[in-house]
Amino acid sequence: MAIIITDECINCGACEPECPNTAIYEGADDWRYKDGTSLSGKIVLPSGEEVDADEAQTPISDDLYYIVPGKCTECKGFHEEPQCAAVCPVDCCVPDDDHVESEETLLNRQAFLHGDE
Repeated sequence: MAIIITDECINCGACEPECPNTAIYEGADDWRYKDGTSLSGKIVLPSGEEVDADEAQTPISDDLYYIVPGKCTECKGFHEEPQCAAVCPVDCCVPDDDHVESEETLLNRQAFLHGDE
């Protein structure tokens, strides 16, 4: 399951530097698969979709910090708990019921994003 930032977010930015996958972006900022990962150039995502890791993607939110579900691993492979939730002063980093995934899927994503760094 990915983490989502709810509309209670106060845009403090405490969560962004804590994400080991660079999956958290400020509202209206473009995101890239390459940001904070070992990915670059044309890649095939675990879903089978082909994308350019260097290409800017459309922001998920224009107003609040947001988490890219395809880059979120709930910190599996790095920490015991999601670091965004641990540092959020208003508890708005919560499990995303629209992106429920197994621990195996999250660990596989972590390996895909970071390879043998």
